[in-house]
Amino acid sequence: MAYKNFTLETDADGIALVTWDMAGKSMNVIDISVMDDLDRIIDDVVANDAIKGAVITSGKAAFSGGADLTMLEGLLKGFHQKRAKDPEGAAKELFEGSRRLTLIYRKLETCGKPFVAAINGTCMGGATELALACHARVADESDAFKMGLPEVKVGLFPGAGGTQRVMRMADGQQGLQFLMQGKTLRAGQALSMKLVDELAAPKKLVAAAKKLLKTGVDPVKPWDKKGFKLPNGPIYSPAGFQFWPAANAIYRRETYDNYPGARGVLHSVYEGLLLPMDQALTVESRYFANVLQSKEAANMIRSLFVSMQELNKGARRPADVRPNKIRKIGVLGAGFMGAGIAYVTAKAGIDVVLIDRDQEAADKGKAHSDELMSKAVKRGRAREEDKEKLLSKITATVDYDQLADCDLVIEAVFEDREIKRVVTEKAEAAMKSRGIYASNTSTLPITSLAEASTRPKNFIGIHFFSPVDKMMLVEIIMGKKTGDRALAMALDYVKAIKKTPIVVNDSRGFYTSRVVMTYIREGLMMLADGVPPAMIENAGRMAGMPVGPLSLGDEVALDLAWKIVSATRKDLGVNYVEGPLDNILEEMVVKRERFGRKNGKGFYDYQGKEKSLWPGIAEVVGPAKPADSFNIEELKQRLLGMQALETARIFEENCLTDVREADVGSILGFGFAPYSGGTLSYIDNMGTTAFVEMLKKFTKKWGPRFKPNRLLREMAKSDETFYGRFPPKSEEEAKKAA
Repeated sequence: MAYKNFTLETDADGIALVTWDMAGKSMNVIDISVMDDLDRIIDDVVANDAIKGAVITSGKAAFSGGADLTMLEGLLKGFHQKRAKDPEGAAKELFEGSRRLTLIYRKLETCGKPFVAAINGTCMGGATELALACHARVADESDAFKMGLPEVKVGLFPGAGGTQRVMRMADGQQGLQFLMQGKTLRAGQALSMKLVDELAAPKKLVAAAKKLLKTGVDPVKPWDKKGFKLPNGPIYSPAGFQFWPAANAIYRRETYDNYPGARGVLHSVYEGLLLPMDQALTVESRYFANVLQSKEAANMIRSLFVSMQELNKGARRPADVRPNKIRKIGVLGAGFMGAGIAYVTAKAGIDVVLIDRDQEAADKGKAHSDELMSKAVKRGRAREEDKEKLLSKITATVDYDQLADCDLVIEAVFEDREIKRVVTEKAEAAMKSRGIYASNTSTLPITSLAEASTRPKNFIGIHFFSPVDKMMLVEIIMGKKTGDRALAMALDYVKAIKKTPIVVNDSRGFYTSRVVMTYIREGLMMLADGVPPAMIENAGRMAGMPVGPLSLGDEVALDLAWKIVSATRKDLGVNYVEGPLDNILEEMVVKRERFGRKNGKGFYDYQGKEKSLWPGIAEVVGPAKPADSFNIEELKQRLLGMQALETARIFEENCLTDVREADVGSILGFGFAPYSGGTLSYIDNMGTTAFVEMLKKFTKKWGPRFKPNRLLREMAKSDETFYGRFPPKSEEEAKKAA
């Protein structure tokens, strides 16, 4: 039997082995052709009397990454094109197209013959839903196994039966958390949640699945039998009356109702559990089609899936530069940032020379990797031999001569020009002539730092975010003299350590640092306006930011903010305009030594993991006005609008040149409201004309910092969008341009 993406072989015991192995792809994904194949395979298995049951497995290192979301993008484009002429027909077409996978999985589930999933490695999204539709599951017991339904992270929710099967198999609380948070499960967790039935060694997965079939797997699911009871009992029961109001309250607290996908999960689960499976799946499909039409889903799919994939694949990489094989890098500075860079590099299998001013400091930096790996071992996410292997990749030293064979050297010392100049000169004296040198600065212009270099073409900025092991974004900064070879090396390195890069041109603060400071600054300006501190923090969270601006100011460190303000004042001289920001920071940092979380006191008082707003804020900014003096929606838009405005300014200045990088960078770099799709998508969704009108109103009310820039005013005349005026180049266009 010939299929495009699968092979089917039947053994002497009548067990069919269905192997998923898509040609030309490193990982299996679900697209139209896969759905066509699965539909035929079910029919063929059922029609063949010699087949007693089937095992579905993967011919690749991973089971599957799930659905290809560009397929959904195409479905949506068709819907929007047809909706103007035939809204009812367009809605019906979208509904039927979006639930095709649901119907295929239900067909498998009710076909009368048992299917067992032998799940190796990664199993995500629609692939997890395929496994749940099977009648039993055997999972890879190794560390490579990862199972998840991450759809909420891109604005959707599991719409191929995931919401219904999880909640009929697992404990209600665990199941709902799994769905709402898009959590990834390890093998043991999946087993304890009853989402898999057995664990087996990777090489014995198929054999274990076949053995399970031979011993007897019921081809009828429990929920298709009379008398089935939900794991947590009925919705309308004493237990249900406790569980569901609490679940709704937690949803509101965590999302502020900004995410239709998460809302869709809650509706689908609650309503679906009141119904038989077929009707429940119809309910899920209706909510899925509804969420699919939302602007939030479109924004998040574009930025957090399509654009991220394009950037991860090297959308900004110079095409005419050969790929780099990075064998060894140097890291200058073994503090928290440098130690984090050393860790993620060694984890990628690259040798690291970690240098500091004395051996004790260098050893302390290496110990950071030891600590992180020890935690991973303790949690069962790594083995002792993995830890030893990683640590063997890091050489802690004071000897700059050990940089001689490094392909790339990353400087991660203090934000001080003189210190950076000294280490640059020492490093370049030891490096090979073609070695690339990068500065991990967050604010200092790369072009000026490159003045200390004898080879500015090889000098580039690589800005990591803290903590390095957790933050996925890396901002690459091009100095005026930075060459393509340096850019290619930086992008190849970021790809090797499995992070997402954005490329920006040189300026003070670049992109991310410059914009995030406007968020903090706007929070301080609100304090000066008399807005109650708690209201400011709540407005930030309600707008979709991960933390309020005062809390973020403490995390970034108020003394660092004061240093940046002082450095900017020094550089701009008479052109610098002082304001309430300067007064508040000077009072907090210089006069009261409240530096933020780092010394346990800032806008918050800290005691271990606990924190509370400092009662003395009023002593610095004066007494707050009554909360009802302010409009909460206006405060939210001030916080988001200021960040979006600053992004538009940076785009006009040509520091940012790609709309994808603006949006992806804003979400991954400083947590800009993910549901919006990013700072420029936020403007596009509001409409440039409406956005400029809002800024004019804010300028009149709150001051000239809200004045729209020339580019925005020009675009507002015809309500142009950023994605319309500056469409990102396709892969083919980029190759032609290069």
